[in-house]
Amino acid sequence: MVVESSTGEVLLESRNDGVNETICPNMKATETSDKIPSYLPQPGDELPAQPPEQMDAIGPWATGRVNFTPKDGLTGVRPVVDRYSVTSTGASSWRANNEKFFKQSNEKIREAQLAVNNAKRCVQRSYKEADKKQLESTDHLRNRAREVYRWKTELEQLISNITEEIELLEGERRRVKQSLSVLTVPESIAGEFLQLRSKRLESDLIRDEVEEELTKEVALCSEIRDLLGRTREQIELQLSELKAAKVRMEVDWTDKTDAYTIDSECIQLKNDSSIIMWKPGATRFPAEQSTPSSYEHYTRESLTDAEAARQRSENLRSTLDSIYKNSIKDLRDQATRVDLVLGQKIKLTEDVRLQLEKELLHCLHELANTEKSIEELRQSARGMDYAMKVAQTRLAERLQRRNVDNCRDSPQFGLLQEVQLLNERTSAMLAELKHAEETQSGLVKARSDLENEIMVKRKTLYIDKQRGQLMRSFYPTTI
Repeated sequence: MVVESSTGEVLLESRNDGVNETICPNMKATETSDKIPSYLPQPGDELPAQPPEQMDAIGPWATGRVNFTPKDGLTGVRPVVDRYSVTSTGASSWRANNEKFFKQSNEKIREAQLAVNNAKRCVQRSYKEADKKQLESTDHLRNRAREVYRWKTELEQLISNITEEIELLEGERRRVKQSLSVLTVPESIAGEFLQLRSKRLESDLIRDEVEEELTKEVALCSEIRDLLGRTREQIELQLSELKAAKVRMEVDWTDKTDAYTIDSECIQLKNDSSIIMWKPGATRFPAEQSTPSSYEHYTRESLTDAEAARQRSENLRSTLDSIYKNSIKDLRDQATRVDLVLGQKIKLTEDVRLQLEKELLHCLHELANTEKSIEELRQSARGMDYAMKVAQTRLAERLQRRNVDNCRDSPQFGLLQEVQLLNERTSAMLAELKHAEETQSGLVKARSDLENEIMVKRKTLYIDKQRGQLMRSFYPTTI
C-alpha cells in the first residue's frame, strides 16, 4: 500500500494477507532515491499557494472570472487566453488527482487477485465436501436398500401363507352356501323388495307399514337360518378381511420392490453416469412423504394385522363342523301380512295421486289467468307512456318561448300536474305488475311442486304395484 507521510513523502506499506500486491511502477519509491515524479503530489502542495503579485479587480486584463482557494491560490481567465482556456484549479490539485487514479487502480488490482485466490480455495473445498457427502449418501442408500429387502422378504412369506388360508376358507364357504340354498328364495324376495323401495323419491321415502312388515320378514328369515347364516357371514367377513390384508400387503410389497429397485439404481449412479440430469423441484419434501418411524410402524402393523387375520381364520375353520343346525319357521303368515299392507298402501297412493292431479289442473287455470292479467298491465303501462311523452313534449316545446312570453301560466302548471299524475299512476300499475309477477312465480313454483309430487307418487306406484306385487307373486308356497 502507498501512503503519504506528514511531509508529503510517498512510503510503501506491505500487507500479509496472502495476496501478492502489485503497485503501479510509476508510484514505486526506492530507499536510495528521494525523487518523486513531477505528476504526483510534491512537498509543499498542502500549503496555501501565494500569487507573486496581486491582480486588481478592474483593468484591461480583468476580462475573465477570478477564483481564489486557499490551496490553489488565485486562478482565473487570463486576458490573452480567455477565449481558449479556463483554469479553475492549480497544479497541486492536478497532481493530487493523478495520485487518486493510481491508488484506485492499485486497490482494484488487489481486489481482483484476492477474488481469484478465494475462488480457487472455494472450488477445492466445494469438490472435497461434495465427494465426501456423495460417499455418505451412497452408504445411506445401501443401508436403506438392505432394510427394504428384509421387509420385502417377510411380506412375501406372509402373502404366501394368507393365499393358502384363503383357498381353505373358500372351500368351507361353499359348504355353508349349499346348506343355505333352500332359504335363499324368500329372503331374496324380501331383501330385493326393500332395496327396490329404497329408490322411492323424496317425500314417499318413509318407513311405512309395508317396510316394517318386510323388515320383519327379513328378520324372520334370519332367525330361520340363525347359526348357518351367522357362520356364512363370519366366513365372508373373514374372507374379506383376509383379502384386504392380502391386497394391503401386496401393495406394500410392490412399493417395497419398487423402492428397492430405485435405491439399487441410485447406488450405481456416478458423476459420469449417462442418465443423470437436472431435476427441478427434486429437493422439495412432499406433504405425503412418510418418516422412518411411520414407515416401520406401517409395515409392522401390516404384518401384525395380516397374521392376526390368518389366525382367526384357522380358529373359525376348526369350529365349523360343530355349529351346523337346522331350524324352520313359518314364513307364509308373514308373507300374507306383507301382501295385505302392500295392497292398502297402493290404494292410498292412487287416491293421493288423483287429488294432486285435480289440484294441478286448478293451479294451471289460475296461472293462465294471472299471465293474462300481467299482459294487460304491461299494455296499460305502455299506454301511459304515450300520454307521458305528449305532456313532456308540450312542456319542452313551451320552454322554447322567448323573453316575457316564457311565462309560468296555467297551462304550464297544468302540464306539470299532468306529468305528476301520470308518474303516480304508472308507478301504481308497475307495482301491481310486480305483485302479479310475484304471484305468477308462486304459481309456477306450486305447479312445479305438484308435478314433482305427482311424479313421486307415480314412481311409488310403479315400485309397489308393477314391480313389488310381481316380485311377490314368485314367493314360494307352503309346500
